[in-house]
Amino acid sequence: MSRIRIHKEGIRIIWVNALLWIAVAVLFFVFCSNMTVNIIVAVISLGFAIFMLRFFRVPHRDSVRGENLVIAPGDGHVVDIREVEEDEFFHSKCIRISIFLSVFDVHVTWSPVSGKVTYYNYHPGRYLIAFHPKASEKNERTSIGVMTDDGHMLMFRQIAGILARRIVCYAREGERVEQTAQAGFIKFGSRIDLFLPLDTEVLVKKGDEVFGQETVLAHFNPNN
Repeated sequence: MSRIRIHKEGIRIIWVNALLWIAVAVLFFVFCSNMTVNIIVAVISLGFAIFMLRFFRVPHRDSVRGENLVIAPGDGHVVDIREVEEDEFFHSKCIRISIFLSVFDVHVTWSPVSGKVTYYNYHPGRYLIAFHPKASEKNERTSIGVMTDDGHMLMFRQIAGILARRIVCYAREGERVEQTAQAGFIKFGSRIDLFLPLDTEVLVKKGDEVFGQETVLAHFNPNN
């Protein structure tokens, strides 16, 4: 049985929250004579500690890889698949796949393909609910454009939600990313959008649950 791994982005937050809730529980036991209340506070404190550990967990996955495959960059549910006009990287129509991550999902972002990062941009913005149709354009987000080794274009976008207040991205323009390698982390509820060429074969549908590093979202047209 493998040990639980905690993402580096969560270590400080977990320690700070653990100390805070321990202090709260201790204060109640010292100054409150009602044992029922003290036990309830202790249970709530333990619950928050377990939640934080679970949120920042890094699962062991048997990664799926392939030159023409687009692998899910995160855990969650597919909330939208549609053709859109993309003006940041493609500057043309493309397919957008949107994945919503609840607070109970793993929030690591993995690279969906291997290739060179040819575009990177951070956008400050609002904090609409992550599955809102305009969240991809209005919310705080990072956009990472990649040219694969076979010449296919792809952009994936980390999007903050109503609870997410910090996006961490490790990809930088000019650097290489490897398929299923960690590309960042989004703290709390959020969304990931993928933008693909129109001739890409999409292998998932709206409502599907997907898992980062494991679920094949799409297949590039090998003739391009």
